[in-house]
Amino acid sequence: MPLGEGILAVTGPEVEAKRRYVAHLFKDIARGYDRMNTVMTGGRHHAWRRLAAHKATEGLSGIALDVATGTGDLALALARQPGIETVVGLDLVGGMLVLAQAKVGRTGCRDRVDLVMGDALALPFPDATFACVASGFSLRNVPDLRGSLDEMVRVLRPGGRLVSLEIVPVEGRLLGPLLRCSFRRLVPLAGALLVRDRASYAYLPRSVDRFPPAVRLADLFRELGLLDVGYRRLGLGMVAIHWGIKP
Repeated sequence: MPLGEGILAVTGPEVEAKRRYVAHLFKDIARGYDRMNTVMTGGRHHAWRRLAAHKATEGLSGIALDVATGTGDLALALARQPGIETVVGLDLVGGMLVLAQAKVGRTGCRDRVDLVMGDALALPFPDATFACVASGFSLRNVPDLRGSLDEMVRVLRPGGRLVSLEIVPVEGRLLGPLLRCSFRRLVPLAGALLVRDRASYAYLPRSVDRFPPAVRLADLFRELGLLDVGYRRLGLGMVAIHWGIKP
């Protein structure tokens, strides 16, 4: 199977099995999630989220949606952007939302961020609701990538922008294999040392291997009808921000 194609070709039973697996996994790692993000990105994940939030909201106003918000960092970055009235942060895992709610309260954004439980494959919102829809480090974990993106486009208003911030497979004949090998070894080791959960963090490198390369994800945005599609690589090419506008 070509690199990154597995997540695009799933059946009904596989979707449900992965939904249950991911929900259970993120329930287990919720308490150590922020610490591991900081370690794995060298503290850069906050700056990357700010860049994604700026791109998502640039020139727009209204309500923003953060799909699979986790502990709420991207939702908070969106709430701080000019023109954004309210941010809805949605997640499947109640434990993540509890942590996000505490974080929102500490930052004084309680009146700007609403947190709801929901499924990225069946967003509980009417069509054309949001000025922008964003996701941060979450698309790898949805059991049906195309289905999730379809839902995000559905709830996006015409002229609105879809943005994803994601770890992507590194391309290149020399750097790619080197970084993939390091990632596969170091991430589970960090999980074992910092949060005493090697098994859960062994999932992360596997999820990246199954995710489409940056250029293929951009093609998928175009296949869904988005215009002005582009992307920017960050973090030695291991992270990418993708964007597109709904016609």
